Amino acid sequence: MVIDLAALPDDAQALRAIVLAQAAALSDQRALIERLRRQLARLRRMQFGRSSERLAAEADQLELALEELETEAPLPAPAEDPTDTAARPERRKPARRPLPEHLPREVVEHGAGAQGCAACGGTLRRLGEDVTEVLDYLPGRFRVLRHVRPKFSCRGCEAVTQAPAPSLPIRRGRATAGLLAHVLVAKYADHLPLYRQSEIYARAGLELQRSTLADWVGQSAALLRPLIDALARHVLAGAVLHADDTPVPVLAPGLGKTSTGRLWAYLRDERPHGSTIPPAVLYRYSPDRRAEHPKAHLAGFRGVLQADGYSGFDGLYDGGQVREAACWAHVRRYFFELHATGQAPLATEAVRRIGLLYAIEPDIRGQPPDTRAKQRRARAGPILENLRAWLDETLARVSGRSDLAVAIRYALSRWEALTRYVADGRLEIDNNPVERAIRPLALGRKNWLFAGSNTGGQRAAAIASLIATAKLNGLDPEAYLRRVLERIADHPVSRVAELLPWNLPRDAKAAAT
Repeated sequence: MVIDLAALPDDAQALRAIVLAQAAALSDQRALIERLRRQLARLRRMQFGRSSERLAAEADQLELALEELETEAPLPAPAEDPTDTAARPERRKPARRPLPEHLPREVVEHGAGAQGCAACGGTLRRLGEDVTEVLDYLPGRFRVLRHVRPKFSCRGCEAVTQAPAPSLPIRRGRATAGLLAHVLVAKYADHLPLYRQSEIYARAGLELQRSTLADWVGQSAALLRPLIDALARHVLAGAVLHADDTPVPVLAPGLGKTSTGRLWAYLRDERPHGSTIPPAVLYRYSPDRRAEHPKAHLAGFRGVLQADGYSGFDGLYDGGQVREAACWAHVRRYFFELHATGQAPLATEAVRRIGLLYAIEPDIRGQPPDTRAKQRRARAGPILENLRAWLDETLARVSGRSDLAVAIRYALSRWEALTRYVADGRLEIDNNPVERAIRPLALGRKNWLFAGSNTGGQRAAAIASLIATAKLNGLDPEAYLRRVLERIADHPVSRVAELLPWNLPRDAKAAAT
């Protein structure tokens, strides 16, 4: 539950009630986590029996359920870091284990070259130093960055001088931006759940518990939220969007039941008609496929939406601010399934005629919209007229209950939306660009169990949006996220769009490719 600080009451009793409610909710969540951990341990002990395959699958689902719950639940407060200037003054014994000694260490000194006292200009003498060790990840190897901050005192006025502590993405955390980026990309691009990552890191001699990794993911997602909002504004500002969705399994923790949520993809890609506007894809999560979700996602969009025949999109077109463009690939698919049987010559003829439309597209890809529209009118226009007449004639000759009649009626019922691309050179002939954008998410369905948590689904969709958009712009997503996480904690929210992939400085792009 997120509390709006501005809306908190002034009354002490009301504040106490809110705190108690939050504490109770947190206690219930931690109790659920412990119950699932015990259940998981029991399943792991039982998995070598006759039903080992089924039990192993159930245990894997529980691992993912715990992963999402631990990502949302805050870890117990760690011991104060004596090097944190914001920590309370009293010293407490650190509870965390030291980082493994076998890892290579790189020393980064802060303020060692100080020449004189900032207060009076006097000569400085070294008093000692504070050391902060954080775990870093370079592609293929770990290392420890040892941040050393010498302390100096002025011989003249006794003022103490020390460089400020290094800024890290996660407060009091021991992970660099490079390690956080690696964990995020492994989970949301390479489909490695956190418990599997924990096992992989153990082989390198690192004990990184799943709960620790989950906390890192949750805090990273919170840091990246303003950047996701900036990405959404860029996507919805386009004049043409591609839209699609895919189902994802959602496990309700403690119930053993799996329901079906949805991941929606909204793609802005104007490169096929020669535009230099950067491409971007925005993913959104919803617990079901009701039409209210795409309507909410696209509330600020004005333009042409290219999508499949899902009826949930229909309400978007009612006011006239959003126009529909349909997908010839979906039409062709109906006929191709019949053609593949080898016993439907009329379906084969439909596939051949649609193929003539597709043959035009490679010749005009990358051309300006006016050129594309002119070529399509001249070349695709006559083909479409003949195809429409052929479909009408064929429908009158076949059984109305046949699969071929269903395919023909689907095409005819969407004819206006199917032919809109001819006169509008900004449009594509089909919706395949967004299907390619959503395919990586579909491949990772086994690892997209959100434990009944809408928050987990929204978090996954958000981070996947940044990863996919980085790829669309020719960047290595891990290198891109590393650069973003290095900066975003100290970056002004009003200028967060500067961290979008296409706005990175030239040297950052070079480092990411």
